[in-house]
Amino acid sequence: MTHVMVLGGTGHIGGYLVPRLVEAGHEVTVLTRGKATPYRSDGAWSRVTTVVADRVEEEAAGTFGARVRDLEPDVVIDLICFTLDSARQIVDALDGRVRHFLHCGTIWVHGPSAEVPTTEQAPRRPFGDYGVQKAAIEAYLLDRAQRNGFPATVLHPGHISGPGWVPINPAGNLELDIYRRLAEGAEVVLPNLGMETLHHVHADDVAQSFTAAMANRSVAVGESFHVVSPAALTLRGYAEAVAGWYGREADLAFLPWEQWRDTVEPDVAGATWDHIAHSPNSSIAKAVRLLDYRPRYSSLQAVREALEWLAAHGEVPAP
Repeated sequence: MTHVMVLGGTGHIGGYLVPRLVEAGHEVTVLTRGKATPYRSDGAWSRVTTVVADRVEEEAAGTFGARVRDLEPDVVIDLICFTLDSARQIVDALDGRVRHFLHCGTIWVHGPSAEVPTTEQAPRRPFGDYGVQKAAIEAYLLDRAQRNGFPATVLHPGHISGPGWVPINPAGNLELDIYRRLAEGAEVVLPNLGMETLHHVHADDVAQSFTAAMANRSVAVGESFHVVSPAALTLRGYAEAVAGWYGREADLAFLPWEQWRDTVEPDVAGATWDHIAHSPNSSIAKAVRLLDYRPRYSSLQAVREALEWLAAHGEVPAP
């Protein structure tokens, strides 16, 4: 039996990943701050060992890596590593002591794309602290794998969606009002021409990618993979599809970015800019070929399931 340790296992991905690991027959330990319950209830959680620890505090004390190492996992899945220093601490502690180390990255390691769909081989031009840090972590892990044989694999999800949280909307932010307006047939104003892109992925498909990488360790170690839906969405196409779920034709208008940003609050504009400036459109060909990654959900299917959950909780009209 393989002992798999999941760092941050009660979050979006872990809600699907941990039950998958248990059902596959692994011994599973989840490390969490103990401040959240799993996003999804599942009987598998009764067979999971939970360790409560604050990663930030323990890294500051220099004890976190040793805590993970001393639990003697065969495989470590790190869903909550966001800085290069954090990655260095855990890798130094686990070097020579773990069979496989899987890191959750992000398609934000790519900045603006030159060719789409973007492949894993595209030059890294990240911007924004999150993308810059994640790209540095990826480079570090793959270098350690190639130079020192550290068994690292990096998986890059897109905009994680599904029941339990708000999906990135057709304006590239988290405001729910856009769904209500599309449901009512009201006008929705999008930035520019609405041709920028978003690339969603269902949390269960991300979970699937981790188990697929474990099952195909020999080709996964030392590599990074995009794990997104089969196709990205344009803002315009996304809005039109959502309106269609409500039996409406989308009433769309468009404004140049400089004008559009003045129609919303600064933090909303910031979120939209982050998404449209990236305009992700990522290829999954490598993950399909080497990991047998088979996403069950299209971008729209992942979003629709999220909206159905939100509708059941009174947050948006039922599609």
